[in-house]
Amino acid sequence: MQLTEKKAIILELKLAELQFRLAIAVRLATTLENQPLDVPTEWTHGKHRVLYEEIALRQDQADIAANYLKQTATYLMALAIKEAIKKIYADPKNHQDKNIVAAYQISRLIRNAFAHSPIRPIWHIDPDCRDRKFVVDDIITLNTKGLDGKPFDWRHYGGLLALFRLSKYVRIQLLGDTDIGKNRKIPPPRNIIYQQGNLILKKIDELPKDAKRIY
Repeated sequence: MQLTEKKAIILELKLAELQFRLAIAVRLATTLENQPLDVPTEWTHGKHRVLYEEIALRQDQADIAANYLKQTATYLMALAIKEAIKKIYADPKNHQDKNIVAAYQISRLIRNAFAHSPIRPIWHIDPDCRDRKFVVDDIITLNTKGLDGKPFDWRHYGGLLALFRLSKYVRIQLLGDTDIGKNRKIPPPRNIIYQQGNLILKKIDELPKDAKRIY
């Protein structure tokens, strides 16, 4: 593989990861009601024109849309991982390295779940992949037993961060990306926020005046 081709594949994975990171930020800001919901008063593009009333969002609509934005970012990341592995290895399904086989099959099966039903993904497990367990080190695991035809659930493969880690694994370990952001300058967080699953905990300087003690 030529260096320029490898760099292009690495860039594609980075862009998919960037969209995922942005989707997470938008989802968090929307949930905390910090995300601006401004849209153009009037927007023309090509031969079409829409007015504010057609595209404006209520807060509850934005919260729903932000969740699906996160979901579509997950789909894009899975697709980018699958395509990257296909470009690196001629026959990833039968590769001698079990990590490569697992990385390919997990990303491919997640991609298939979204491709057939993007809003409500459904697992479509190929006969040769049923009742199998695909494992990539301690990064991600997918046990396909009984999954065919069932609604897609993050618990089946370990969740959004597992897929994010898989993308970085393919980019860094398989493609040898050395630009991994160690010297990246990023602004400090404006708020201290911890998130566990969908539970969001935000550090505050003082309790609200209407706060009540819970015994």
